[in-house]
Amino acid sequence: MQHSHGKDLAYITRTAIEVIQFVKAQGKEIHFSSEDSFRSNLVDLLSVYSAVDGVGVDRVGIADTVCVATPSEVSELVRTLRGVVGCDIECYFHNDTGCAIANSLMALESGATHVDTSVLGIGERNGIPSLGGVLARMLTIDRDYVLSKYNLTKLKALKDLVATAVEVNIPFNDIVPGYCAFTHKAGIHAKAILAIPATYEAIDRETSACSVTSTSQADLRAGTPSNQDSFLLGGQLGLIMTDSHIKGCTAKIKAMADVRKLAVEDIDTIIRSFFDNLGGPNEEHPVLENMTTQEKKLLARKEMDFVWTQKNCRRGKSYNN
Repeated sequence: MQHSHGKDLAYITRTAIEVIQFVKAQGKEIHFSSEDSFRSNLVDLLSVYSAVDGVGVDRVGIADTVCVATPSEVSELVRTLRGVVGCDIECYFHNDTGCAIANSLMALESGATHVDTSVLGIGERNGIPSLGGVLARMLTIDRDYVLSKYNLTKLKALKDLVATAVEVNIPFNDIVPGYCAFTHKAGIHAKAILAIPATYEAIDRETSACSVTSTSQADLRAGTPSNQDSFLLGGQLGLIMTDSHIKGCTAKIKAMADVRKLAVEDIDTIIRSFFDNLGGPNEEHPVLENMTTQEKKLLARKEMDFVWTQKNCRRGKSYNN
């Protein structure tokens, strides 16, 4: 108070009561919130909240303005406040220390009725809880409740709209339905999700509207592919390949990744060209368009290196046996 508005507690309480009584007399809803609640004197906070609750305020708010609160501190304050007021409680958190979503969940579990969010978490400094993040966290706890209140199929379009409007990029690790939300690179993970996706995915793609329009965008963002990735990609592209074909395709992609940096769309192109060349005497379809002579030579060398490495690995296994 000293360095912002400069008003004392008595003035704040008196003015708040006057404004609330006036607004309520007009038949309108009104919300009263404090600033920097977690560094404020608790007795002063509860005194003001009790006063405004007594004159009919519809909702009181607490704010972690500078992001100092931990989840346990959030729980303690919200539970204490719930014992003082009967109106709704709203909570506003920042994400400077990465606790915004955790603090939001703890507030709701402790008696808060509202938490503030924004699309993509956009806000002052490091932002506030993201709408998608809070919904994802709630979804894993009470799926039926969340789906009964929110249309998650609109979430991706909403994120895209806001990102375009404010000219920011959506982070690669954005929460469901984010760019890498369903990317699996560990072999054991990729193998398991082929059988049962829930093995390593707490939120299913259909619920989060994370539809796969480009297979490479869904499964190959995190680096070079595994054989399981190529199996997934080929199937989603409608291409039926044997195990040996899948291994060969994977080798082709890995070799090409050593030649040039691959865009996500390039992966689909390589798989299609590999499939189209199956059974032919020569590679009639180029791996990628506009490859230079130097790139073609380097690709051929990388493929030979890969074959040599694979042969030696198999020899090593036979020796060990």
